[in-house]
Amino acid sequence: MKWEIQMHEQFSGVWICKDFGRATTGADPTELGRAVLAAYLAGRSTRGETFRAVVRAGNDSLSVITPDKLAGPGCRTDPAICQALPVYLRNALA
Repeated sequence: MKWEIQMHEQFSGVWICKDFGRATTGADPTELGRAVLAAYLAGRSTRGETFRAVVRAGNDSLSVITPDKLAGPGCRTDPAICQALPVYLRNALA
């Protein structure tokens, strides 16, 4: 699966790629997107900016995850999904 973190540029109205990667996992694309977005936003000041995660699975399906679709505080990400993330995102979820 391919994932991308995007930030909405309010003046032009376009989504700008801020980070991207690939993961080899059988996890649900939506769950992967939630983990990626939660890790990316963890400890980061968004200064009123709007972010989302876009996940493209091997079958060309598309999942778009926004911060309002993230689980509440204290929710744990499946360890199998964490292992599919790059180390810097994995560490942000720890």
